[in-house]
Amino acid sequence: MGIATDLILIVVVALLGGGIAHLLRQPLILGYILAGIAVGPHTGGVTVTQIHDIELLAEIGVALLLFALGLEFSFKELRPVRRVALIGTPLQLVASMLLGYGLGRMAGLSWQAAWWFGAMVSLSSTMVILKTLMNQGWMGTLSSRVMIGMLIVQDLAVVPMMIILPQLDHPEMGASVLGQAALKAVLFLLIMLVVGTRLLPWLMRLVARWKSREMFVLSLMAVGLGVGYATYLAGLSFALGAFVAGMVLAGSHFGHQALSDITPLRDLFAMLFFVSVGMMLDPAYLVDHLGLVAWLVALVGLGKGVIFFGVTRLFGYGNVVPWAVGLGLFQIGEFAFVLARIGHAGGSLDRDTYALFLTVTIVTMLLTPMISGLTTPLYAWVRKRSRVDPLDTVTLPAEEYADHVIVVGAGRVGRQVADLLGQVGVQRIVVEMDLHRLERARETGIPVLYGDATAEGVLRAAGIEKCRLMMVTVPDLVNSCSVVAKAVELRAALRVVTRVSGLEHIEAMRALGTPEVVWPHLEAGLEMARHAMLLLGMPPGAIHRLARDARQEIYAALGGEEQQIRLHPTPLRSVGELPDLEWVAVQPGSVLENHTIGELDLRKKGGVTILCIWRHGVMHSNPGADFGFAAGDLVAIIGADEAREAFQQHCGPFSPKTIAAA
Repeated sequence: MGIATDLILIVVVALLGGGIAHLLRQPLILGYILAGIAVGPHTGGVTVTQIHDIELLAEIGVALLLFALGLEFSFKELRPVRRVALIGTPLQLVASMLLGYGLGRMAGLSWQAAWWFGAMVSLSSTMVILKTLMNQGWMGTLSSRVMIGMLIVQDLAVVPMMIILPQLDHPEMGASVLGQAALKAVLFLLIMLVVGTRLLPWLMRLVARWKSREMFVLSLMAVGLGVGYATYLAGLSFALGAFVAGMVLAGSHFGHQALSDITPLRDLFAMLFFVSVGMMLDPAYLVDHLGLVAWLVALVGLGKGVIFFGVTRLFGYGNVVPWAVGLGLFQIGEFAFVLARIGHAGGSLDRDTYALFLTVTIVTMLLTPMISGLTTPLYAWVRKRSRVDPLDTVTLPAEEYADHVIVVGAGRVGRQVADLLGQVGVQRIVVEMDLHRLERARETGIPVLYGDATAEGVLRAAGIEKCRLMMVTVPDLVNSCSVVAKAVELRAALRVVTRVSGLEHIEAMRALGTPEVVWPHLEAGLEMARHAMLLLGMPPGAIHRLARDARQEIYAALGGEEQQIRLHPTPLRSVGELPDLEWVAVQPGSVLENHTIGELDLRKKGGVTILCIWRHGVMHSNPGADFGFAAGDLVAIIGADEAREAFQQHCGPFSPKTIAAA
């Protein structure tokens, strides 16, 4: 069956490798790479035969990844990191190339091969980093935006590298070839900006009118891969064209749907890419040259980590950001495979050098999830031993704060929390490092403090010793754990409520001794179900009991007691949602109609107590025995579950429409 058999084999072993990685709580990409090693040509046993064809399909995975990245690309989101991306990345590229060149010469390579190695070392892996950020829940953080901004510029730099490096053996031709490539790149970007921004959205609008989901997905593939292939024919990067096509569609009305539809295909071809990466690794070569490979991997990782850390610090980013960037981007990227293949095909790299480059690159990729995962503990260790706190980043509030609430994060959730607290007269102060979020919070009149909430000086400036409560609203695990750890260290008895994004996040908070958590995904599901049940006519008390039971099931799934970890319910919408109180509508024809409370003797016979009755916009509190019921009344009752259910049967079914009419 040829390539069909190979694809079946790859899917099966990828499932096994990914399943093992998932059970071990490791990123799936590690399982994919190990699966590729298992079915590669260097390990024996069941082996993929059409390796070159699989590599070609894997290139589609790179293109689709960048196409999806283009669909998510937002100049607005990257605006805060434009300086480090546009100026800092070229500095990093030059420094990393010099590092790779020096290491290549120390390893005994020729000067031409050393420059090839330097170019490869300067690139980091967009594919690995995006997958790692998604798995670790860091997407959307400042650290992730810095990394993505730098990776985009790195990917753009691949084009001149592909042109210049083959000319090292013919330097007299380099300038003219590079000039032609630069002209092609400028023309391509102009065409996409002028023609593409009009043509591609028009095409997708036309396909959308056909109301065929299948044709819409097919059109997306045609646009992403077609534009990429056009740039390839023009002598530019296939992946660059796909990225620009995605970026153009992102500005249209179809961007969100396009991203949703393309994601499964992106993940499938991304799996092929990582399996193909694993197939390139020769375990025998790794064993025979273990010392050289380990030496290069260690120096490349350490050197690039220091370079990224220094560049990020140079452009004003402090606290956890330089650590996250340095520990995340230390690896060699997938475009190194492209460069190595070009060098080997053109005779610039011999077989042993080519194998060395591939092995070092793959090993650094394999280490990325583990090394990147050290960001939180390493940063916490450094902060704990730091003698100097970044007080210069703090803007102190004018008033003295005491008995207040500290809200960490000025995103949408943080601003909403601070706004509601302000409406009920609770003093609060928001701590935020992102200048754009800080300015938005200031515009709404919310007191803000600029600084890193993981720094002792910032928390003390926010009044952590005198506050009543801390609300941590940042969504990512790294920052929230660091904030909570520092807060608990400064004041062990402080009550902290933390926003969490999954079971791992909850377990991390429990390990830190912070049981008060809010899980937005859980609460969103419960709230939607609550609203649906209200519209379907179910009593609010019954709805509350269902939500309570759902939370208890989650407690059991976590393996802990309710007092050890509490998932707080959504704030009650009305008094009628209290567990022992319900509002019941008296409908026309009810047995209560035209009867008084005394005549029915509801407390003795029915077991319920009437707290108040809402009639025509007027609240009648504690009605007497002579108060008579009328159709349309809303009656607030308390009592046991059985008694309240019996009273509802006398009134007729609960109706939200009756409430609206009243």
